Amino acid sequence: MKIVVFGLTISSSWGNGHATLWRGLCRALARLGHQVVFFERDVPYYAMNRDLHEVPGGTLVLYDDWAEALPRAKAEIKDADAVMVTSYCPDGIAAGELVLGTPRAKRVFYDLDTPVTLSRLKSQEGIGYIGPQGLKDYDLVLSYTGGAALEQLRSELGARRVEALYGHVDPDHHRPVPPQESYRSDLSYLGTYATDRQATLHELFIEPAQFRPDLRFVIGGAQYPQDFPWLENIFFVQHLPPSEHPSFFCSSRLTLNVTRSAMAEMGWCPSGRLFEAAACGVPLLSDSWPGIDSFFSPGQEILIARTTEDALNALDMSDAELSQVAKAGRERVLEEHTSMRRAQELETFLSTGDPASTANHVRDTVMEA
Repeated sequence: MKIVVFGLTISSSWGNGHATLWRGLCRALARLGHQVVFFERDVPYYAMNRDLHEVPGGTLVLYDDWAEALPRAKAEIKDADAVMVTSYCPDGIAAGELVLGTPRAKRVFYDLDTPVTLSRLKSQEGIGYIGPQGLKDYDLVLSYTGGAALEQLRSELGARRVEALYGHVDPDHHRPVPPQESYRSDLSYLGTYATDRQATLHELFIEPAQFRPDLRFVIGGAQYPQDFPWLENIFFVQHLPPSEHPSFFCSSRLTLNVTRSAMAEMGWCPSGRLFEAAACGVPLLSDSWPGIDSFFSPGQEILIARTTEDALNALDMSDAELSQVAKAGRERVLEEHTSMRRAQELETFLSTGDPASTANHVRDTVMEA
């Protein structure tokens, strides 16, 4: 299949979670024989932090504005089998109009930010990537979030067919590697700064650092403000490109995941960082949210922290105990949460219009694996 995508970014991992996911998915789709043409507006902040210049097995089209992109977009979708618009595409509404006018290809919307979309809809805020007709004219709507979000996409935005396409990891790029002294930590956290994560980060990371001044805590990410409550034993690594993620994770005795508040409230929305860290063979500590036990088994494949005391108890576990959690978590990810598994699921969603057939195919694939 030829799949044309109008998205946020694949070329820069700075300050977003889309790029790494798309890279892994495109590599997997290429291995399955498919081609992706990815349209991305060439905005300055991604251009200055660009860490990929070619779509794996596909084509990257960078453009300055929609008028410039339109002729190429029309040409590419003429022979496409599927055309897709994603959440936070800066030209999402215009791209959606083009996609929905496509007579031949399957028309797809992929919301990688479903809780944010539904939250904005509820509060009557503007959604810059979905037009006034909602999602009712798309043949297929994919959601990074499962559970109740799928029904809300139907009832609130008119989606006719909705499927969950969760986060994933490419184990060829995220795998155990030697640690680096500069990233060494007893507890690490990798993520872009977000105000709605700060309260949880304070309880599960900053307060444990206060109680354990003898331990080393490391944060990696972007957009952290000057007034962030740094401590003497909390160290900062400015934005890490995906190529450095394995070294960062593998230098951690334990790594923390903190979920955006809208995603945590809705549940069924696993961060790609969870899968990345687990694939690197690092024990996971995460905040709790509905559905997390469908992706990892708490206490065996992942540790759950609701309070500072929970985080401190995790830090006090023996190396042998943490190693067992890491081993089990990695095995679970390699079985169920790889980019290839998601590419196979997407392939099935695009090749059939029967949700029941899709579910059966995916189940059979899982059983065969």
